Amino acid sequence: MNPRFACLVVVGLALAAGAPGVVATASEPVSNVEILVGGTPQHRYAHQGRWYIEALKGREYAIQLRNPYGVRVAVALSVDGLNTIDARQTTAADARKWVIDPYGTITISGWQTSRTEARRFEFTTEERSYAQALGKTANVGLITAVFFKERVPEIRAYQDSSRQQAPAPPASAAADAPRRANEEYAATGMGRATDHTVTQVWLNLENTPAHSVNIRYEFRPQLVRLGIVPPTPINDPLQRRERASGFEPGFAPIPPSLR
Repeated sequence: MNPRFACLVVVGLALAAGAPGVVATASEPVSNVEILVGGTPQHRYAHQGRWYIEALKGREYAIQLRNPYGVRVAVALSVDGLNTIDARQTTAADARKWVIDPYGTITISGWQTSRTEARRFEFTTEERSYAQALGKTANVGLITAVFFKERVPEIRAYQDSSRQQAPAPPASAAADAPRRANEEYAATGMGRATDHTVTQVWLNLENTPAHSVNIRYEFRPQLVRLGIVPPTPINDPLQRRERASGFEPGFAPIPPSLR
């Protein structure tokens, strides 16, 4: 069985310039997926076999995908469990995908809302998220990228006249727990519109994914609660005054402004 999948190729640059089911754990590099804020990759934290980043509330972000293979790949990319192309919830194999040339890199900065336009990803709260607007919040806080290699044709030393070209598929239709009081959880919203032109192609893909990456994101208070980052020291003036020790050796320094 040689399945063929409808995939999207990025044409415009307006948004930014194996084993079956192999998942990148926190002990493995995931440099083929970067979360960019202001063009800078967000620091990743390894915690209990998973990768985490800090969500910066109100900031736009983008997802950079790098193809580490010598063949084209199609990447099923979801944010909060929603496909970034059509917002559907499917398996990775059935999802519409982004195409990347061998060893190439693309940056996806928003939800693809048409063949010529997208809406930016932005960190927000669950209540204001795109997933909440669609009523699909089961997978909020998770970014997933699943890479499928293009099937490489077998090279023959002779011409096999018995092989017939497979008929082209029909053209696809257009993209169609209790919480603490007052605590906000990170999610992704649908931000401002931007030009992003794409075109649809058909690829013959391998049946099983070559690679899969999951990245969790949370606001800093939740990262602290999970034990991923240390709490921010509280600058308490009273405690500073309580630590005063009086006399110390040396002479009185002259501040630069008084020299």
